[in-house]
Amino acid sequence: MTETDTARPDVEDVRSAARQAFRNHLDFLSSGRIPEWVDLFTEDGVLEFPYGPEGYPSKVSGKAGLRAYMDKFPDNFRVDFIDLRFHDTVEPSLVIAEFRSQGIALATGRPYEQTYISVVETKNGKISRYVDFWNPLVAEKALGAGQPDSSGIVTAFGSE
Repeated sequence: MTETDTARPDVEDVRSAARQAFRNHLDFLSSGRIPEWVDLFTEDGVLEFPYGPEGYPSKVSGKAGLRAYMDKFPDNFRVDFIDLRFHDTVEPSLVIAEFRSQGIALATGRPYEQTYISVVETKNGKISRYVDFWNPLVAEKALGAGQPDSSGIVTAFGSE
């Protein structure tokens, strides 16, 4: 074994750290711990929403942007994340996960039951890129929004 071999992190250690960062993400969001949630990201971390509706950011970057974006989440939703299922990847720092949320929109008392697929890139156990595949119509319905500009969703999460 060479010195280079011993200096490289073990594949399973990298995979474990990446999955733990993801578990922490779910835990911190469900308990409203937004500052800790932001700290899970690298300084230049990115959160992307491929299916975000018009008027909704498609990408939020950097810790300040992430905090501003998620700051209002605990004031608007109470959720538990359930049925977490990881999919193995060739790259151990990449997490692909399926899960669901069960909760309510606090302003309306309506259920917020969402299904997610997340593709998350990590570096040294921190989230560098999080691609969030979710259905914004579920959030609109829970918030009583449903307006074409999706202002209810933007207001419930925060600003970019």
